[in-house]
Amino acid sequence: MRLACPRAISASMNAPVKPSALETPPEWSLVDLYESRTDPRIELDLAEAKRANDTLVAMKGRFVAARSDAAALGLLIDQGVSLYEQATNSLWTVGAYASLASSTARDDPEWSRFEGDLRTRASQIGAESLFFTLELNELEDAELDAAMAAHLGAARWRSWIRRLRLSRPHELSADLERLLIDRGPAVANWSRLYDETLAKLTAKVGREYLTLPEALNRLSDPSAARRKQAANGLAEALHDRTPTMALVMNTLAFEKQVEDRWRRYDYPAQSRHLANEVDADAVNAMAEAVTEAYAATSHRYYAAKAKVMGRKTLDYWDRNAPLDAATPRQYGWDEAKGVVLESFSALAPKFADQARTFFASPWIDARPRPGKQSGAYSHPVTATRHPYVFMNFMGERRDVLTLAHELGHAVHQTLCAPLGTLLADTPLTLAETASIFGEGLVFERLLAEASPADRRALLAGKIEDGLNTVVRQIAFHQFETRFHDARAEGELSPDEIGALWLEVMGESLGPAIKLNDGYEHYWAYVSHFVHAPFYVYAYAFGDLLVRALMEKRREDPAGFAPLYEDLLAAGGTKTYVEALAPFGLDPRKKDFWAAGCRDIARLVEEFEALV
Repeated sequence: MRLACPRAISASMNAPVKPSALETPPEWSLVDLYESRTDPRIELDLAEAKRANDTLVAMKGRFVAARSDAAALGLLIDQGVSLYEQATNSLWTVGAYASLASSTARDDPEWSRFEGDLRTRASQIGAESLFFTLELNELEDAELDAAMAAHLGAARWRSWIRRLRLSRPHELSADLERLLIDRGPAVANWSRLYDETLAKLTAKVGREYLTLPEALNRLSDPSAARRKQAANGLAEALHDRTPTMALVMNTLAFEKQVEDRWRRYDYPAQSRHLANEVDADAVNAMAEAVTEAYAATSHRYYAAKAKVMGRKTLDYWDRNAPLDAATPRQYGWDEAKGVVLESFSALAPKFADQARTFFASPWIDARPRPGKQSGAYSHPVTATRHPYVFMNFMGERRDVLTLAHELGHAVHQTLCAPLGTLLADTPLTLAETASIFGEGLVFERLLAEASPADRRALLAGKIEDGLNTVVRQIAFHQFETRFHDARAEGELSPDEIGALWLEVMGESLGPAIKLNDGYEHYWAYVSHFVHAPFYVYAYAFGDLLVRALMEKRREDPAGFAPLYEDLLAAGGTKTYVEALAPFGLDPRKKDFWAAGCRDIARLVEEFEALV
């Protein structure tokens, strides 16, 4: 059993602005979970998880013993998975609280200790039911099919069992599986070291000392001089920390190598593919399609952007810069809220109604403040609770899109909650669908309302969002692949990791972007490499998939909405192939991905026409 962690994490990094610039964004209240670290309900929920687990443990051996009696086995499966879900709900609730509370207090060692200790306790409780999934996987497919045919309650869990069976060829003995669970909290401290190192990072930028999100946000400043100053200050700060970051990545990669070898995985990304229920051929086809489109998308766009800015080439800190030195359009919180709700309403009123609940309740934490980590996510907690949305809202257009992204996740998580926690748990490849779709709805609205003068800037922003989500994430995927392949031959120094980074990013960005001195250290702040190896391709997967869905919506808006709602409400009960079949889409074909890349290329052509 695992503790809950965010199913979706945005790549956006943000920084504070002066409070007078816009309405104060909200902070969440976690009292729906617990009042504090000392809330007695935490111990009660841990005790409830142990009670459910102990009841399940008492059933050990009965599943295999009943393999020849389909009706009896079906009843046992229904009872066993129900107990497993009860324990999961309790453990994930306390785990979610620790994660959510700590994410706004990374400068408080007491919250870090609480999170670490709770992870250890929950791991020990959950480990007692390890036998259950192993015993189910001892059964043959025919035996499980007969049991689900004989008992309707067991059939309800068919999709969860299907996903469980994917790991069957890679399971270890019960003792080894228990060993990995017991040592998991210690291994997780490498990620904790990484997080705390970044949270404490400050970059000297002129007379200022900026945090990581502040420095990254400065890279979008209208002033070229301020962008350069921030980029160099951040490069120096990252350089000083690359020995630590390289040690973390090398250690976790080696840990993964050892486990992958014992589990008989053929390549480093295989476990992620299985968890996502996605074919390696589909991921490879997507990566090939995106790589082949580099010239028509990122290379071509950055050349055009350089021309607009009166340059032959752009420094890396100009990649996301405004097209001119004018102050970017600012959005207040209430204005952003209105844009998102109106955009969601254009799809179907139900989606806006679901999102409106989050604004009316203290379930969003959007106010930047010291100690709060960067990034954004929507945490589902469990299906018996409600999601929480986390972001740092600074009033920029990207923040409005990030808000739509995370609320898309929250709506998705809410719609599939009736399935229960285990069935609602959605693979990453489909989990990004609603979030990116939400962004697309908001962009369509912003573009439709834009003046001719603003249209070019909005179009540039849309293209850059697409490049950051598709091209950049596939480049990240390729960097990870090359890093893990190289790590198999031995530990990599920070300089060697930096060289891999420059090679891959240079290929993706093209000749119009100069990778100036210092950029070789920028791999060190991409947290996905540490927290979720090979997660990043899910962003490109989701973006290109949504481009296909958006086209289907344009063809038949009225007919699209109910099909889309069904897709979201299905949670993890359908594979990505099954989920897209009602739309007439087949993501196993390379041309499916190439079509999405062509959509980005068409936007680039439209931008060039405005240059």
